Amino acid sequence: MLTKKEQRLRRARQTRIRIATQGAARLAVNRTNLHIYATVFSGDGTKILASASTAEADMRKTLGIAGKGGNVAAAEMIGKRIAERAKAAGVNKVAFDRSGFAYHGRVKALAEAARGAGLEI
Repeated sequence: MLTKKEQRLRRARQTRIRIATQGAARLAVNRTNLHIYATVFSGDGTKILASASTAEADMRKTLGIAGKGGNVAAAEMIGKRIAERAKAAGVNKVAFDRSGFAYHGRVKALAEAARGAGLEI
């Protein structure tokens, strides 16, 4: 029987295979209890073009004393930030890689904020 993490990674692998055949830039999201991370990879997956997370020092100051990045509000901030950085790197269209996480809550908030900031997903 697979563990919860192994199940998530199995789902993630399927998505990554499909995105690789498209050859599009990939916006990958990872979440932990305390933080959320977003990274834009090049079409061939060899280079990181942009990244943002709630673990960054300036982001932690914005989030307050506790530095809690494990909520929807923080995910929306990261969505906007990753969209700005991706556009600065010349990427306007990405394939969304939710890394096996359910498209719900923080993952959904990040994706919708990135769309709202002008990134085409």
